[in-house]
Amino acid sequence: MKTWILLLAALAASAEPLAKINEISYPKMLAAQKGKVVLVDFWATWCVPCRKEMPELAKLEAKLRARGLVVIPISADEPENEAGAREFLTKSGVKMQGYLKAPKDDDAFIRAIDPKWSGELPAVVLYDKTGKKTQIWKGETSVATIEAAVLKLL
Repeated sequence: MKTWILLLAALAASAEPLAKINEISYPKMLAAQKGKVVLVDFWATWCVPCRKEMPELAKLEAKLRARGLVVIPISADEPENEAGAREFLTKSGVKMQGYLKAPKDDDAFIRAIDPKWSGELPAVVLYDKTGKKTQIWKGETSVATIEAAVLKLL
């Protein structure tokens, strides 16, 4: 019976659609997190370093959630692979709301995140409690490096 309930819970979690996010809704989503340290993780199911990093970021978020850390995963997968992205998040232990990048203008979206970012994955952006961007890591980065920067802001 317990296994059946856990299975149903996992299916329900994977059935939740990823919220669409674009260059207009991104700043609003960040503003809603004021007072928390925010890590935004840009990833995709086809990105091997992303798939390696995601479960570690989920563990970091669980470890530091009570101290005010929020991790926000934003998938760069195509809309037709949303189900695969949801499934990967569920299997990775991600408990927070996931998003699917759906910009009106991809270049404007990337510039809104960081003008020096070309869109490469993975990318992790760190914001302090006021919503100010303090760091962006492009490409594969150790979670220990990310955690050290987060701890300075908590």
